[in-house]
Amino acid sequence: MRLSHILAGAVAALAFAAPALAQETVAIVGGRVLTGTSVIEGGMVVIRDGKIVSVGTAAAPAGARVIDATGKVVAPGFVAVDSGLAGTEVGAVGGTNELRNSANTLSAAFDISYGLDPWSFTLPVARLGGITRAVVVPQHPGSSGGHVHEDETAGAGDGGYQTPGLFAGQAAVIDLGQDANILVKPRVAMVAPFGEAGADIAGGARGAQFVLFKETMAEVRLYARNKSAYERAGLRDLSLSRADLEALIPVADGTLPLIVSVHRASDIQQVLRLAREEGIKLILDGAEEGWLVAGEIASAGVPVLLNPISNLPADFEMRAARMENAAALNAAGVVIAIKGNEGSTHRAREARYNAGNAVSHGLPYGAAIAALTVNPARIFGMGGQFGQIAPGAAADVVVWSGDPLEPLSQPSAVFIDGVEQPLTSRALLLRDRYRQQTPMPPAYRN
Repeated sequence: MRLSHILAGAVAALAFAAPALAQETVAIVGGRVLTGTSVIEGGMVVIRDGKIVSVGTAAAPAGARVIDATGKVVAPGFVAVDSGLAGTEVGAVGGTNELRNSANTLSAAFDISYGLDPWSFTLPVARLGGITRAVVVPQHPGSSGGHVHEDETAGAGDGGYQTPGLFAGQAAVIDLGQDANILVKPRVAMVAPFGEAGADIAGGARGAQFVLFKETMAEVRLYARNKSAYERAGLRDLSLSRADLEALIPVADGTLPLIVSVHRASDIQQVLRLAREEGIKLILDGAEEGWLVAGEIASAGVPVLLNPISNLPADFEMRAARMENAAALNAAGVVIAIKGNEGSTHRAREARYNAGNAVSHGLPYGAAIAALTVNPARIFGMGGQFGQIAPGAAADVVVWSGDPLEPLSQPSAVFIDGVEQPLTSRALLLRDRYRQQTPMPPAYRN
């Protein structure tokens, strides 16, 4: 049987498996409920019309479909941050990768939401790891994983406008529900590399990038004040395209957060200084040496997206990387969100393993759960909408066989917006297809 037939069969099976209707009332009873901010033993979660109606210890409402979670754990769906979910199938195959952009006339305006694929094979695999939402970000030379090269990412190229560009583009929030409408909110943050990656883009030195960034913000503000003059060609030449200038206005006025990939403690300090000088709203991504300046990050009120198992000095930016980074940042009062591995795409489900490792190195258990659920929603301005089990929040709920931070625990039910999702993936379908099959398909008989 040809590979194309196998892929078509897998897609069809995943696309047409019928989930439960969102309109029904579901009561999940008897489990240990992790709300994202507290724990309820023997709790009950009621779901109706895509929302969480109530959570507590009362009896199930009449007429509800009851799911017995006795001996199990009920948790909010996890949120993958700094992720490539639905944006790529194989990072090294350009035709399947919508996360990177090499047009030097379009960098900051690159809107990743238009390239998202609801039928991506990566989504069911991530769902089986308890992930129900994701913050999808463009790739750039400082990205956390995957096959990323300077000549394949935003702003690279010769001639035209500012080249290479300082910005990778705009992130989007998606849900992982099995339907065609996964986009929750586009343009939730701008993305830019700093540190070594940013220095390379600017010409080789960190100081050059900071000066270029400040000049870019000045141009954006000049454009914002003089749009009519720009329209009639009455404004001096600017180094960015009109689309990029427009995209950067909310960054310059402090309403759209800037996700900054940065690792070294001294670079973190300089980025915090830049944010103060320019009035920029920051989200740090990486911050492997963040524990050295945890107090400064906390005082600035800047959240951090991190991988707590990044503990090797892979280069001179991470000389002080250590497994206690998450615990130290949390103890200082920094709001953290825990990432998966290698770009949080094919290994997004490993975020819960990373959280468990952080707990074993000093992060309180409740803080680890929050770093997978409620914190990401708050960081991206969507607190209360998802990432927690609370009345009014989206009914993204996972019933686990045991502790969700224990690798052997598996979901027995996954709800996204109140719709129960199938517990399958292309990998499982292929496993079942070829496990102990008799007779084998014709192409395999010879």
